[in-house]
Amino acid sequence: MYINFWYPIARAEEIVADKPLRVELLGLPFVAFRDDDGAAHVLSDTCVHRGGSLSQGWVRGGNAICPYHGWEFGGDGRCAKIPSLKGIKPPARAKVDSYPVEEKYGIVFAFLGDLPAEERPPIYEIEEYDNGEWKAQLYVYELKAYYERSIENGMDPIHNEFVHPMQGAPMMSPEKQRKPVPTTDIPWGAKFYEPFGEKLEHDTALNEQKTGDRVGAAGSWFQGPNQLVTWIDLTATNSFHQYMFEAPVNDGLTKVFFINMRNWLMEEKHDARIEEVTLQVVHEDVAVLEGLSPIRTPNTNTKEILVPGDAAVVRYRDFLKEWDAKGWRIDFKKLKETAGDVAYAIPSPGRREAGNWVLDPVPLIAPAEAPARGVPEEIAELKSA
Repeated sequence: MYINFWYPIARAEEIVADKPLRVELLGLPFVAFRDDDGAAHVLSDTCVHRGGSLSQGWVRGGNAICPYHGWEFGGDGRCAKIPSLKGIKPPARAKVDSYPVEEKYGIVFAFLGDLPAEERPPIYEIEEYDNGEWKAQLYVYELKAYYERSIENGMDPIHNEFVHPMQGAPMMSPEKQRKPVPTTDIPWGAKFYEPFGEKLEHDTALNEQKTGDRVGAAGSWFQGPNQLVTWIDLTATNSFHQYMFEAPVNDGLTKVFFINMRNWLMEEKHDARIEEVTLQVVHEDVAVLEGLSPIRTPNTNTKEILVPGDAAVVRYRDFLKEWDAKGWRIDFKKLKETAGDVAYAIPSPGRREAGNWVLDPVPLIAPAEAPARGVPEEIAELKSA
């Protein structure tokens, strides 16, 4: 899990002005609320007085109020009022981390890190979202698996043949499967887009509704460690474009914010059916991902036998190593070892502007030199065989 990326916090309607919302993410607690102007805010959920949980309190006058002693914290994270010190300005050290927030696609996102605005990786831009020729549905579900495993599943074109009968078990030709999946780097990630076989093994659940010339192609790409895009182009006029923003709750639980875009069956009467079919496909993946061992991605590719179809997964792992080299990976083992003894916070941009903080910054793994990019030896051998 990494600092310095955007993470989905909650559906926009879950964050309200009169009641704080507790959110667990990256193994730490956060509180989300709205001020009197309706702007959403996300803070560390630990009061620096005596450790109260701000999310168990209430919101008044645009401030989150600790239920233990009534300390009030504004959206900027600074303590605005200490009731027991009436008339005395709170000390400068009375502050909690406040994170940049963006509200898009019906989701409130927070940037959990301390990078200045010009250096932050972006939230993925869904170009079709405001296009009247496309319709969006947002689904949110929990996955009892590590988020990296989930992203890798999306970057794996071979599994569809075996895992997804609801999609018609789409397959790549044997010739393509024997070669590394061609990937292209994009800012903060990589992508592939490939045709699958000439025919589907099964009829899809929506097969009778399809129109237009068959395309039969699909692709996936990732941006950052937790944003995944999948395009499924069935025909020239029938497509699903899917966008997943994943929130690692901890090292074994992930909350997925899934935006499903479609340019066909646009009438509202089809929404329930599309949702049912889409979530059935999702649960085909969930059933596999929740049974993986080890739960978390191995630290080295030598602990798995990789084949050419895994090339895009390997590229994802290359990027993770590059973010490791920046020192952005959370030391989750240390976090768990010290749980109960230390209150941590993800360092916010405010920590670059001023010191004197009460909460310790989350422990990070010391940066190491990123390994050279390239196709693993075992894949290269198969390629030349």
